[in-house]
Amino acid sequence: MDRRKFVQTLGAGALCCWAQAMYTPAMAYRATKGAQKWRGFNLLNYFNADYMQPFREEEWQWMHEWGFNFVRLPLSYWCWSRPGDYYHMDERVLADLDHCVEWARKYRIHVCINLHRAPGYCVNPPAEPENIFESARALDGCAHQWAVLAQRYASVPARWLSFNLLNEVANVKDSDYERVVRHLVKAIRQYSPGRLIMIDGLDWGCRPLTSVGDLDNIIQCGRGYQPMLISHYEASWVFGDKPMALPRHRLSWPLEADGLVYDRTYLRNLLQEAWKPLLEQGRQPVFIGEFGSHNRTPHPVALAWLKDNLDVFHELGMGWSLWNLKGSFGILDSGRDDVDYEDFHGHRLDRAMLDLLRKYL
Repeated sequence: MDRRKFVQTLGAGALCCWAQAMYTPAMAYRATKGAQKWRGFNLLNYFNADYMQPFREEEWQWMHEWGFNFVRLPLSYWCWSRPGDYYHMDERVLADLDHCVEWARKYRIHVCINLHRAPGYCVNPPAEPENIFESARALDGCAHQWAVLAQRYASVPARWLSFNLLNEVANVKDSDYERVVRHLVKAIRQYSPGRLIMIDGLDWGCRPLTSVGDLDNIIQCGRGYQPMLISHYEASWVFGDKPMALPRHRLSWPLEADGLVYDRTYLRNLLQEAWKPLLEQGRQPVFIGEFGSHNRTPHPVALAWLKDNLDVFHELGMGWSLWNLKGSFGILDSGRDDVDYEDFHGHRLDRAMLDLLRKYL
């Protein structure tokens, strides 16, 4: 469906209704609180410009039928713009995002658009041509891209759509991050005053940005990847060719390593202490934007670790989004060598992991 047809399908009445819902502060506030009940997945169709794939409606239908209500889209702006060329955006790719916004309402799934690679920042190599925390041009370019998206979806209520500004900001001063966040929020709110906005925590999503507590309709996002020996075992993009601290057959959960005990208590204390300022304040909810275990971690260990994470998220009132639906961390086509997969519409389904996740819906 092209952009014009997408807008036409909403109809004038629906467009008005959606706009009224978005601009009602009380409704936006309720949608923010609803983040505590979001459960879902990251979809990586436009995560990497070299491996772009159109979104598929059947995946949204499956998630809906399984009972999930949240999707995060970690996107690379290189999929619609050339590196450093912030003001030219390929309409063909943006039109595919329209499908997701349409399916969000159809399948009652909240969709979060995240610039995983944004103008001026990406946690993954290669580095951006400019640094958003140092370059006014990169910051303005990023603000422009968010403004385009905000205007494009201005009529969509907060119940169905949120924006996640940047992904896993690290090695940046709090004050510099705050400055960038406020600039991007202002650009979005110019066209979409009630839009829910997610802010990833500092240090790769490990601690909150406490200086933006005055901003309304904000959700701050953490991660559930600790300890990395469990979540990213033999992940080449993290450890390279370095030998792992433990051989695979010695991995377990709970885990004893480096003189420490990693267990459910460790996970709870880690999250509770890191996010204590927001948890006590209660004004800005905390959402776990990513968590999961790479396919080299033994399956029983991964499931035990996932269960303890899910218990902790539930106890602390945090919604969550598994990285990913399809891929080495996910429930579909994960490529594990110790799973008895189920054939599912041409995919290999990890039924045990899916059943575990569904227990926490």
